[in-house]
Amino acid sequence: RPEYNFENKFRALIGKTATTVLKEVEDNFPHLPLGCSIVLEQKAKQYILSNINAATSMNSQQLILKIKSFPHETNLVLNLKNFIEFQNVPLQIIYERGGWKRLCHSAGILEDFDSLYEKEIINAISQKWLSSNSRSYFQFILDLANKEFDVSYSAYSEVERKMLLMLYYDIWREEGRFGTLDGSIKEIGKNKILVKEIIEVLEILIDRIDFKEMDIDLPYDQPLKVHARYTRDQILVAMGLSKFEKVWPSREGVVLNKETNTELLFINLIKSEENFSPTTMYEDYAINEVLFHWQSQNSVGPLTKKGISYIKHRALNKRILLFIRERNKDEFGNTMGFVFVGEGKLDEHYGSKPMSIKWELLEPLPHYLWKDAAKLRTG
Repeated sequence: RPEYNFENKFRALIGKTATTVLKEVEDNFPHLPLGCSIVLEQKAKQYILSNINAATSMNSQQLILKIKSFPHETNLVLNLKNFIEFQNVPLQIIYERGGWKRLCHSAGILEDFDSLYEKEIINAISQKWLSSNSRSYFQFILDLANKEFDVSYSAYSEVERKMLLMLYYDIWREEGRFGTLDGSIKEIGKNKILVKEIIEVLEILIDRIDFKEMDIDLPYDQPLKVHARYTRDQILVAMGLSKFEKVWPSREGVVLNKETNTELLFINLIKSEENFSPTTMYEDYAINEVLFHWQSQNSVGPLTKKGISYIKHRALNKRILLFIRERNKDEFGNTMGFVFVGEGKLDEHYGSKPMSIKWELLEPLPHYLWKDAAKLRTG
């Protein structure tokens, strides 16, 4: 049947990967768990590919027609959650096509509404929140949305203030807009229709979270949780680098916060020549669930100041925090967020310019990340 959800069935079998189910089927399932295999006859394979293609390549007009026909096909209440589940439409497709409320208006289901901040909010959903995965952060935003973003800066803790600033940059993406942080957050609440959309989206995203995020013991307050996924911009805010008045400018894979004596390592497991030069195709992979091989920048050796700071990081009370993502872009072509895998302690080092370092993780890698990270070791 056309409405049968092959994508979700195969995703359940494959588990989490950075590739689409479509790509997995085309390539004969290279990311199945060890010892497992799926063999499809050619005709069945083509039918399944067509089914998945139909669900992931809908244009705006096709979505609008499906919204119009929804009340005639089911007794379910028409809302975002019911629609994407019943019609087997990825949430990302809704937001590549303009957003749920705007599509509903185009379908004649919803009266026209104010477009105030619509672009900013829809972009935050599609480019920030769909690239993130943190129950605590999403719940914080959801709580704000439920009171229409009516906030008072003084009422929040240091951790909450950093999450307010994470949200600020998710939406506004520029320094110092509207003069104050709480004033900037209050602006989001002025579009009541889109506040309702934010609530719908966040409830779906929270419901989908299937892992337990963990606290990390650091000598300063910050909101990030181990095994949750965040965008780079969210991480730079959370770690005290980007401020309301000034965004952190560096796009390098290594970032040092001198105030907290903490170094952030941003790691791409799968590197493409499109995004990395030959001199930055570092060998980064998991040796096992708690040992990660990482290569420094090419200028770093064991006798350089930076190299010594890695080797002696315990004595220097320097914290090394690892943020890992599978690749630069996800299956929908959006920039991927990084999984916070926690703190690393030096286990071993060798070589020079670049240095190779084995970091011992205080928490094991999550299984879905471990699969990709380990495969790189064996090629």
